[in-house]
Amino acid sequence: MTDTLHSVPSRPDRRRVVAAGLCLAAGAALSRVARADTPIRIGFWPIAGGIPLYAGVNHGVFKQAGLQVEAVKFASAQQVVEAMIAGRIDGSANGTASAALGLGDIAEPGLCKIIASNPSNAKLVLDEVLVAAKSGVKALGELKGKRIGCGPGIQNVVLAKIIFEKNGYPDCKPIEMPVGQHVAALAAGQVDAVYTLEPTGTVGRLGGLTRTLEVGVISKYVLGDPDAPWYGGSASLTAKFLKANPALAQRYIAAYLQAIDLVLKEPTKVRPDLVGYTSIDAKLAEAVPLPGFTNYTQFTPGDVGYFQKFFDVFTERKIFTRKVDVGAMLYKA
Repeated sequence: MTDTLHSVPSRPDRRRVVAAGLCLAAGAALSRVARADTPIRIGFWPIAGGIPLYAGVNHGVFKQAGLQVEAVKFASAQQVVEAMIAGRIDGSANGTASAALGLGDIAEPGLCKIIASNPSNAKLVLDEVLVAAKSGVKALGELKGKRIGCGPGIQNVVLAKIIFEKNGYPDCKPIEMPVGQHVAALAAGQVDAVYTLEPTGTVGRLGGLTRTLEVGVISKYVLGDPDAPWYGGSASLTAKFLKANPALAQRYIAAYLQAIDLVLKEPTKVRPDLVGYTSIDAKLAEAVPLPGFTNYTQFTPGDVGYFQKFFDVFTERKIFTRKVDVGAMLYKA
């Protein structure tokens, strides 16, 4: 694994800085044309959702397809997208915030094509709100006025705000922090609750440090249906890479979908692949709920509708400066 970790200092007015950063990166973008023997560099944010990339590298799926794939770690999904715009990487793994990809499309229209996404809800557990194990809080509505933590990036901040707005906390100002710090922050009393993603909940629960207050919060509070698929993370390839290397890109996509099949059919085999890519150890990897996957051939009109509803939230809140068409972002062979 190529482990390139970039830290993100906290900044004021995150929304404007994120958008500005994307635009600046777009202006400086460089095209990188890959030969058959050139590594395909895929960025990932270290959460469980990226497991097809981890498993594909570790189990030789890409190698068997004659591909050299490098997994490049970033501290946030935003950094993954900035690197895609700048031409430093060729795409994103599952688990990369879909809204960050949407912002990338605004900064550089047609930036990438989504090849697979992570649907989650109350049954396919990915998103959750945690409190300290000893907390007396029993429901989200009891957290009004409390300190709320969330992962880094505009998607996490906006979603955390909506979740708590819907539970009587309209002026919630989430505190951004790396997901790897969520459990420690709760245990130390630095925050009273966190909106987070797996494997954080499993890490905290098995360590006896945190308790899960509610799962599937995006489907319930943002999409309005606890069973609706929330496509919060997506795997993609940049349009530049697809155009410059069509044959190589098709081989990569086929291999990536093969890696997804490996995850779905042999979860016990791939669970150890979370170690080293995420913050969990081998013992915890056995208990982490694995995400679901919808590849570009499997999206139904209903799926696309919920995906679009999710994106429209960011337009309504003026995070997106224009409507981003999910259908146009989906890869078509």
